[in-house]
Amino acid sequence: MVRLALVLAFAATAAAGLPAPGLYLALGLGLGAIGCGWIGFTRRSAPGASRLAAAAAITVGGIGVLLGAVRVAIVLAAIDRIDRLIG
Repeated sequence: MVRLALVLAFAATAAAGLPAPGLYLALGLGLGAIGCGWIGFTRRSAPGASRLAAAAAITVGGIGVLLGAVRVAIVLAAIDRIDRLIG
């Protein structure tokens, strides 16, 4: 589960830089990474390195979500600006 969380987290940060559907992928993959990382982190019987990797996946997934959310805000601001220019 931890490896999946790390893959999702780094895919989310990479997707934040992609064109059009990248921002939505970043949001979805980041949330998936946070969820999988949380499951991996809450396992008390897991070794310390595994729990640390899960915490890293939560952090990187959160960064991916924030980058995706910033891109969504920029798109919404651009649409509002164009709407004000046209009408």
